[in-house]
Amino acid sequence: MQFTTHRRLVATSLTIALGATTLAACGSGSGDEESTGPVSLSYWAWAPGMDKVADLWNSTEGKKAGITVTVKKQASGDDLVTKIITAAKAKKAPDLVQAEYQALPTLVSNDVLADISGEVSDARSQFAPGVWQQTTLGTDAVYAVPQDSGPMMFYYRQDLFKKYGLTVPTTWDEFAGTARALKKKDPSKALTTFSSNDPGLFAGLAQQAGAKWWTAGGESWKVGIDDATTKKVASFWGGLVAEGAIDNQPMYTPAWNMALNTGKQIAWVSAVWAPGTLVTAAPDTKGKWAMAPLPQWSEGESATGSWGGSSTGVTNDSPHKKAAAQFASWLNTDSQALAALVKESGIYPAATAAQTGGALSAAPGYFPNQPDFYARAAEIAKTTAPSAWGPNVNVAYTVFRDSFAPAAKNRSDFTAALTAMQQATVADLKKQGFEVAG
Repeated sequence: MQFTTHRRLVATSLTIALGATTLAACGSGSGDEESTGPVSLSYWAWAPGMDKVADLWNSTEGKKAGITVTVKKQASGDDLVTKIITAAKAKKAPDLVQAEYQALPTLVSNDVLADISGEVSDARSQFAPGVWQQTTLGTDAVYAVPQDSGPMMFYYRQDLFKKYGLTVPTTWDEFAGTARALKKKDPSKALTTFSSNDPGLFAGLAQQAGAKWWTAGGESWKVGIDDATTKKVASFWGGLVAEGAIDNQPMYTPAWNMALNTGKQIAWVSAVWAPGTLVTAAPDTKGKWAMAPLPQWSEGESATGSWGGSSTGVTNDSPHKKAAAQFASWLNTDSQALAALVKESGIYPAATAAQTGGALSAAPGYFPNQPDFYARAAEIAKTTAPSAWGPNVNVAYTVFRDSFAPAAKNRSDFTAALTAMQQATVADLKKQGFEVAG
C-alpha cells in the first residue's frame, strides 16, 4: 500500500504581523453565519480517492445532517499552499483544505484557517500527543484535525544483515558502527545514503533528537535550525559521509533504485509508507526486508520523528465552519471513514485506533515475512516526538537542497550548510515583516 509521502507547533497566544494579517485575526466557528437549511461544502484535497470517501459521508452522516461535501482535486505541497492563500485573499477559499502539517503556520499567519478548537477538541484523545500538537497553535487554538502521519522507522535487508553478521542497531552509535563494519567486510556496499534532495527526512531526524526549528512567543518567532541538537544530527551524518562509511547520493533516482534492488545499499531510514516505495524501487527484493524502530540517541530512549503527513483544516472564508468542522472530525476519527481513507486514499491514518486491524490487519504484501508490521508500526507511531514548524518552511527546505547538495557531494562540513539554512530562514521572516527574537 502506498501511503501519502508528503510536527508540534510551539507557541503562546501571539499576534504576528504579516502585512495587514495577524494571527489574532484568525476566526473560529463562533462567528459562523450557519444556515438552517441544507449545507454544501467544498473540500480541496490531493489524496487519491477522497471523492469516494466524501460520497460515504454524503450517503450516511451527511445525509442525516443535511451537509453535502464536494471534493475538488488539487496539487499538493507548495502549489496548494500558494493557491489557497491566493484564493483566501480574494475571499474565495473553499470550506475545507487538506494541508500538510508544516504548511499550517503559513496558512494561519495568512489568515486562511479558522480556529476550530470548540468543535473538534473531543477528538484529541484519538491521536498521539506528538501528532495532535502539529495542528495546534497557542495554548488552546486548533487549526486542523490530523489525517495521516509518517512515523519514521529503520528498514533493512534481513538476508544481507545475516550474511555479513550484522545486528540491527538500536542506537545511532551502533548505526555508525554497523555502517563501518559493512564497509570493512565488503567495500562495494553501503549501509545507506545521506540524501540531499528530501529535507523532510533530515527534519524528521532532527525532530527525533529533540530539535525545535521554529518557536513562537509573545510577538516574535525564534529560529533554531542551527541549534546544538540539529548540529549534532548534521555532524553525525556529515561525519559518516566524509569518512565514506555511507553513500552520498540522493534518493529517488534510477541509481538509488538500483542500489536498493541489487543490495548495494542494504538499509533505509524511512517512514511507514516505505513499503509502497520499495515495491517500485526494489521489486526483486520483496520479502527480504524487515522494519525496526529508529535507532535512538541514548540507550533506552523511545522516540521517532515524522516524515510526511497531512491534516484537514477549515477556512475562515467558509460560512459553514461548524458543519465543515463536523465533517473534518468525522473524516479523521470515524471508523468507517478511516477504513475508507486507507482503502481509497492509501493513507496511514493518524488516528491511533485505525492503525491496526481492518485494512491494516495484514502486513504490506512486500513484507510477507513480517506479519506484525502494522502492530509494530502503531507502537512506534505512539512515540512520535513533538515538532515545531514555522511560517516559511518552504524557504528553509529550498536552502537545505541548495546547501546540503554540494556538502554531500564534496563530503564537506554539514554544519556550514545548516548555518546557511538558519540565516536564510531568519532573513526571510524579517523580510515578510515578522519580528524575530535572538
